Amino acid sequence: MLAKLFSVTLEGIEGIICEVEVYITRSGFEKSLIVGLPDTAVKESIERVQSAITNSGYNYPKTKSVINLAPADVKKVGPAFDLPIALGILLGSSAIQSDCVKDFVIVGELALDGRVRPVNGILSMAMAAAEKGFTKMIVPLGNVREAAVVEEMEVYGTGSLSQTAAFLSGRLLLETAQIDIDELFRQAAVYDVDFADVKGQESVKRALTIAAAGGHNILMIGPPGAGKTMLAQRLATILPKLTLAESLETTRIYSSVGLLDGSKALMATRPVRMPHHTATGAALVGGGTNPRCGELSLAHNGILFLDEFAEFPRHVLEMIRQPLEDKKVTVSRAKGSITFPANFMLVAATNPCPCGYFGSMQKRCKCTPNQIERYMARISGPMLDRIDIHIDVPSVTFSKLRSKQDSNDSATIRQQVAAAREVQRQRFGEKKTTTNATMTHKQIRKYCELNEPAEMVLKNAMTEFGLSARAHDKICKVARTIADLEEKENINAEHIAEAVSYRKLDRAL
Repeated sequence: MLAKLFSVTLEGIEGIICEVEVYITRSGFEKSLIVGLPDTAVKESIERVQSAITNSGYNYPKTKSVINLAPADVKKVGPAFDLPIALGILLGSSAIQSDCVKDFVIVGELALDGRVRPVNGILSMAMAAAEKGFTKMIVPLGNVREAAVVEEMEVYGTGSLSQTAAFLSGRLLLETAQIDIDELFRQAAVYDVDFADVKGQESVKRALTIAAAGGHNILMIGPPGAGKTMLAQRLATILPKLTLAESLETTRIYSSVGLLDGSKALMATRPVRMPHHTATGAALVGGGTNPRCGELSLAHNGILFLDEFAEFPRHVLEMIRQPLEDKKVTVSRAKGSITFPANFMLVAATNPCPCGYFGSMQKRCKCTPNQIERYMARISGPMLDRIDIHIDVPSVTFSKLRSKQDSNDSATIRQQVAAAREVQRQRFGEKKTTTNATMTHKQIRKYCELNEPAEMVLKNAMTEFGLSARAHDKICKVARTIADLEEKENINAEHIAEAVSYRKLDRAL
């Protein structure tokens, strides 16, 4: 007998609807064959399915069975096909009867005793099912809240194979999952850190505010213990709050690699990824036999913080250059390519020299001029060219550490950033450009007009410091953001002067 069900597989972070066909023959020896380009996890599912069916009180067919996963030219990955395969075998062998099974998309991993375990990527699966016109879905109990975020979908949670079989055959009722997205956001959109925790470093906070307001990449240079990591961890708290669309994009990425917190149905705060400097290129960009996203995509709509920037292998840093411009990562393989989103702010931090204390007032630097030059030369010119702001982070004095004076908290700074972002949204409208940092050269000429004093300051800076044409554009972009923060329509001389002060590492190339 032939049974047909529907399930989903993941290709990157995209869900693809698959048809599960199970044919139980009337003769032949007991043997089950899975076809349709399955990976190892899918091939091994037949052993789990057989044990789960037996331990759930049903008889496994004694004749040959063929399981086809269509479309046959799409790679099927992961254990999410366990539950639909088991149900297909029960339907094909007439162990259960159901007239409504074709209305459902079914996913779930089976334990040997018949329990249903959660799977990765359930949000992408639910979104794919909704796009194909399905309105009902059966998922593991551990995935119910995540799948229920898709409003068009009736989501039923199941804890075991026997429970699912009873539901489909009409012997058991399951309730649909209900979730209040607004309430979920209100509860989850809370950061554990705040800018008010940082003592001193007012100039660095100012630079980070500008970076957040304009979407600019930033490099912090300072000795160990100056607070670079502490500041970077708090940068996400002053960025505008995640929209629902951004939250869904980010959640899909984390869900696909199994990093979504089981207690949360959505990512409601901006991610901050902090890979170690020993991370490989594949770990940052993504890859693998079955391509999966890397740190760049995990930082989507958030912050990628690269501490000890100069310690990263040069070839690894060069792999980041293109995604910084394209806002996406494309992983190519012989059988095709997969694109992952990677729209993030790069925040880098480095010591000024190998010992870390060049220019410090607290400790004496032991490095020679050649050692210092070689250390900073590890960061290539093209890489620095993609970083808009370079800022010194000096050591914090004892008096500032013990100061009782309160500094601005994240909520206050975030209001300023949000106001500047709104100015940019109105300026660029529905164009591809969304922030000042992504302006094209043509847009710079249009939106960054300078008055005569500002023109003179920029001309003197270009001549005196030997700045490149690229540095010229960066200065104009940052100055435009500074003016937006001050709610000024025109860029003035003081805005240009401040923007020039953030080009510490520029040199004639």
